[in-house]
Amino acid sequence: MDEKKEEIEKEENPIPEESEDSVGEEGVEVEKISTEELSSILASHNKEELARIFEEVPDIDIAEAADKLEVEELIRMFRDVPSEMTANVFDELAQDTKENLIKAMTDKELVKLLNEQYADDLADTVGDMPANLASRVLKNASKDMREDLNELLKYKKDTAGAIMTTEYLEFRESTKVEDTIDLIRKKGRDAETVYTIFVRDNKRKFVGTVDLDDLIFAEKDQTLSDIMNVDIPNVHANTDKEEVANLFRRYDLNAIAVLNDDDCLIGIVTIDDAVDVMTQESTEDIEKMNAVTPIDDSYLETHPFTMAKKCVPWIVVLLILGTFSSMVLSQFQDKIAALSILSAFIPVLMDTGGNAGGQTIALVIRGLALKEFNPRQTAKILWQEFRSSLIIAFFISLFAVLWFTLEQMFGIVSNPQIFTGQLAIKYGVSEGTIGTIFNGLIWNWDWFSPTLRVSFVVAGTLFIAVVVSKMFAVLLPMGAAAIKKDPAIVSQPVLTTIVDVTSLLIYFGIAELLLLNPPWGGGLI
Repeated sequence: MDEKKEEIEKEENPIPEESEDSVGEEGVEVEKISTEELSSILASHNKEELARIFEEVPDIDIAEAADKLEVEELIRMFRDVPSEMTANVFDELAQDTKENLIKAMTDKELVKLLNEQYADDLADTVGDMPANLASRVLKNASKDMREDLNELLKYKKDTAGAIMTTEYLEFRESTKVEDTIDLIRKKGRDAETVYTIFVRDNKRKFVGTVDLDDLIFAEKDQTLSDIMNVDIPNVHANTDKEEVANLFRRYDLNAIAVLNDDDCLIGIVTIDDAVDVMTQESTEDIEKMNAVTPIDDSYLETHPFTMAKKCVPWIVVLLILGTFSSMVLSQFQDKIAALSILSAFIPVLMDTGGNAGGQTIALVIRGLALKEFNPRQTAKILWQEFRSSLIIAFFISLFAVLWFTLEQMFGIVSNPQIFTGQLAIKYGVSEGTIGTIFNGLIWNWDWFSPTLRVSFVVAGTLFIAVVVSKMFAVLLPMGAAAIKKDPAIVSQPVLTTIVDVTSLLIYFGIAELLLLNPPWGGGLI
């Protein structure tokens, strides 16, 4: 009976299957839509289903599907769905899709769309448009919107003025709490945020902010000056947008005031714009650190020729820098020919030095980006990194001696110079025989002595290479920051090239001193 009851319950309440579209944890699902599904709904002229999609599917997912639609389908979608629902989707569309849509729209349709946009989002779109399309947008925008757009477009691209919005809530400090709440009810829907209210004095100068929760819990007859935050960060219109994003991160802000030279409020930057800046800056730093000129669009939207154009210059530069490593190797060809095992460890030395420096350069660039330190503290950072590098280099070298000896024991790396001449006769083996654990020729001092010397030479070089690499990894980005250049330009491949040359010079210098021509005699050749 119990089993039958369970079966009936399962039939009545089937467990939903997991969908590819579900994301998140603990059963949280987000509905998504494909281009094919969206196209099918548009073709069926099912406005109810289309409206449901816009209500339940996130704007960015609809935009991703819409980016691949034909222009005719896009126009139909924007005609069939109310403009207040399509406004955010338009903002998420790719720039090319936006331009194609604006070209195809009538002036009347364009006016409806523009009236639902926030000025700062529309300014970003217009700023990247060809002149003829930008002019058409400005012509069809309302007078207030046109004034806002012209105000935003006059600021330099990477400043607070360029990413700010002019749609915010601003009140005088003498305004009572009760009146403020009433005004927010009337004006709040047109503002980009209602969580932070901005306060000015009678001379229009910015004096502080009020958080929405403080406003709600305040007494009705209190004024904004009684409850406002006065020690709140603010920026000026020409402040670099990366610095603005750092203030959001440091002070956990929802919005920040943008002031002119007279300290009057001219706009605000909201957290969504700050997050966009953080994403752009971190992406740009990663690209520069890996020798790629930053791309403007997403990876899939970038044409292969554009991608190649961004990569080729850096690869050519690194190819030229690699010439220095070739020059060093060519100077020591006779040493490599005399003791061929030296060449086997060159890749390990170059890679380890580059990797060690890469770790440090990433930490230093991050620290500079987050304002944890500045170029004036170079000596302090160098001392910190020097002590750390000695510890790291010690453990790496200790492991390297053991590992490189094992490599030679198992024949992974061969040292044929050991059993030549008299030693070959002594052990009754042919000239150039390689001793390994498998043929039993390693259990004697004649094998262990030169093998350990090679291991110690490579490990000693690694020790110095790691320390030197980490010192360069501090000096290069700090130097770039000191002359007001982007530290990320001093990328890891450039550092690796410098470390490669340094490691090779150190390697062959030590090999010459301890293996080939040691002062006490008994060189391996």
